[in-house]
Amino acid sequence: MNEVMAIWAEWIKPSAGLPTVQWSMLLAVAALTGHLVLRYAGIPKVVGYSAVGAFAGFAGFTGAAWPLQGTGLFLLELGVAVVLFEAGGRIPLRWFRHNPMVLVQSLAESALTFFFVYWTLTFLGMREAVAEPLALLAMAASPAVLSRVIMDTRASGPVTERAMVLSTLSTLYALTFCSARAGMMNTADQSLTDTLYPVAVVLGLSVVVGAGLALALRSALRVMSPTSENTAILLLALIAAGAALAAHFGGSAPLAALLGGMMLKQLNPRPWSWPRQMGTASAMLTMLMFVLVSVVAAQADWSGQVAGLVLALVAARALAKITGVALGNVGSGASWKQALWVSCAMSPMSSVALLLVSQFVAASSTLGPRIASIALPAILLMEVLGAILSTFAIHRAGESSRPWAPRPFSNSTAGDLRE
Repeated sequence: MNEVMAIWAEWIKPSAGLPTVQWSMLLAVAALTGHLVLRYAGIPKVVGYSAVGAFAGFAGFTGAAWPLQGTGLFLLELGVAVVLFEAGGRIPLRWFRHNPMVLVQSLAESALTFFFVYWTLTFLGMREAVAEPLALLAMAASPAVLSRVIMDTRASGPVTERAMVLSTLSTLYALTFCSARAGMMNTADQSLTDTLYPVAVVLGLSVVVGAGLALALRSALRVMSPTSENTAILLLALIAAGAALAAHFGGSAPLAALLGGMMLKQLNPRPWSWPRQMGTASAMLTMLMFVLVSVVAAQADWSGQVAGLVLALVAARALAKITGVALGNVGSGASWKQALWVSCAMSPMSSVALLLVSQFVAASSTLGPRIASIALPAILLMEVLGAILSTFAIHRAGESSRPWAPRPFSNSTAGDLRE
């Protein structure tokens, strides 16, 4: 593939550069594949996006260098921030006062995920300095993948809502602790103060930026219509500015966006239809994010030993999330069967995990690559397999309004073309 790219570089010299042509064609193929897998197999489009990106990565696609930096890193941060802002805007904090067991459920599944994965990896002989960041990464579910599954299956119901809330909260914990841990990668003999101070700094700066974002949007919504395209442009621009500022001052850009969405929900409880408001620009950014994640993850060094560790991590993570959700299910208002489907719906890993891995690699030139060698294959596996498991769980819970079955081509309608 590199030889083909070299020939193209000599033949095509667009003003924006050859990478623009490569990414444009790759996204076009991903969009077509995503539509086809949903149309013919009933599988969410994100599986098609990930499959195209993985194929390109395995084939030697050179448009996404690892570790991510510059424009690629910013686009990933922006895509994650947009998704997490939307996810945060779905969480009413008043809900936890009426049903505090949901918060207990969230803390239980995240804590067990960390300890189960950490114990499993150290039992298999991995160094604690590598096992601990991987265990923190495993805490994060993927609101990005789950939101696309919900959209494609047209799902709604208690399992769907609880899975989305728990996935968002687990991401909040992972962003806070992983960002702080990345800043301490080269620090030895850490005291309790040394451990808690970076967590407080990351969380505090992210809260400040998130509060500024929420207040700016709340002020704008006083004079602008929430359905206006200008409001959507303002929203994306403010999220982009907030992401850049949070990263510059030492906070977490995705965490600031998530907290900003949660704060805006409290300031303005009225429900918003964020995907419809943000429109095609947000959809394309999200698709780019999924393709970028799979392209990068596919470039990892694959081997039998790595495969064994990846499978052990995935198995420990799955067991921990099922156990944690089940333990917190008492008094939460959900049945045991619903708890099982919720934990299955939380299985995906994707863009947030990749962004955190990139932070670890940038923080340490010795431990970072070893963390990435396990994390990248796990992310690719759980981006694809996790989306399928989430779809299965939502269908088994009876909350999808779209049947999981292929549709014949002859039944294609104008409605299909609008998917």
